[in-house]
Amino acid sequence: MINLLAATSIPIAPSGGFKGFGPLGNVTSSIEAIETFSKFITSTIGIMTVVAVIWFIFIFITGAIAWMSAGGDKNALEAAKKRITTGIIGLAVTVIAIFVIDLIGNLIGIKDILNIPYWFNLITGSGGTTGGGGGGRTIQFY
Repeated sequence: MINLLAATSIPIAPSGGFKGFGPLGNVTSSIEAIETFSKFITSTIGIMTVVAVIWFIFIFITGAIAWMSAGGDKNALEAAKKRITTGIIGLAVTVIAIFVIDLIGNLIGIKDILNIPYWFNLITGSGGTTGGGGGGRTIQFY
């Protein structure tokens, strides 16, 4: 008996190889990869910040509704106060995190610590057009 499965070639990868989807899958050069990844990280941080603000608004409104509907119940009132306080603390942590990272960069003397394209250009040694960091070969210290 002839084994037909072994005789036929079954491709496990598409012709041309695997590619990603969306803008992350259409990268053709290292500079373009740095730009695309930097935009992805920046967009992700922005989206996470917007989600945090929307979540704060939701927590604040539900806490306020719980406070108004607590009536005379001290446990419900304390739970509503705790919910509002937790929402405010979460929003403060989200906003302060960016300032803390920038402060740490300034304290150790790195001016562009939040400039992602600049750091990728510095690591790879390419002098691409992304970022305003200084050509990609020198660190900007104070």
